[in-house]
Amino acid sequence: MTKYLRKRALVLGVAGAFFFMNSVPAIAGLVESKPSSEVIISQRDQDMQKVQRALESKLLQEKLKAYGLTKEEIEKKLSQLSDEQLHTLAKASDKVLAGGDGLGVAIAVVVLLILIVILLKLLNKEIIIR
Repeated sequence: MTKYLRKRALVLGVAGAFFFMNSVPAIAGLVESKPSSEVIISQRDQDMQKVQRALESKLLQEKLKAYGLTKEEIEKKLSQLSDEQLHTLAKASDKVLAGGDGLGVAIAVVVLLILIVILLKLLNKEIIIR
């Protein structure tokens, strides 16, 4: 009889444990991260900084001067833009900054050519340009 009660108690205990383990709801979600610095910069400020960096480009400054715009006029027009317009301009300025002015590429090509000429001279090869 005691064997029967032990088995019954064991079965009820295991069933109860499974019931309580499965009935606890699991909640998952995203945890908000803290910025590395406590200063939170608004999206408008970030966009304004991107546009300002793009405006520092010599090529862009020359183009704007060709259109007859001064720095003060540009600053005034930027302050009048809506958040959406400023964000669009900031995205476009990323493309301007990515393109660069080509000076770095020209220098890299010249350095590469000089290295090739030096390598050919060291290998006692003639360079014939026709």
